[in-house]
Amino acid sequence: MKKVLVLVLVAFATSVFATEPTNYKAIYKFNNQKNFDDLVRYLNLDETQTDYMMIVFDLTKRRMNSALKTNDEAKINKVLYFNMGNAKYFLSDNQYKKYLSALNLLVNANDVQLFTQR
Repeated sequence: MKKVLVLVLVAFATSVFATEPTNYKAIYKFNNQKNFDDLVRYLNLDETQTDYMMIVFDLTKRRMNSALKTNDEAKINKVLYFNMGNAKYFLSDNQYKKYLSALNLLVNANDVQLFTQR
């Protein structure tokens, strides 16, 4: 049941990105230090997971820059799969579900600041 739920969440996250190409850039908001720190607290990441998450976001940013230059939606989707797949590798099931929720919140509410009202 858990695997089905995670698969549905991943499919939903990807479909949101695929239907709103302008929202691809929303993933950059996690590279903001304050948003990243909030995400770390929200997911309750340990030091190793935090380091991995930072690496994943840096690599995602680089790959997304390259993919957006080509304007190739297949490449952009591969970058998103890269991000979600690598995050799933080092996050627990519960942390991964929370991560997908935060990602969807970010994409669907571009003008809403994450985690806290600032």
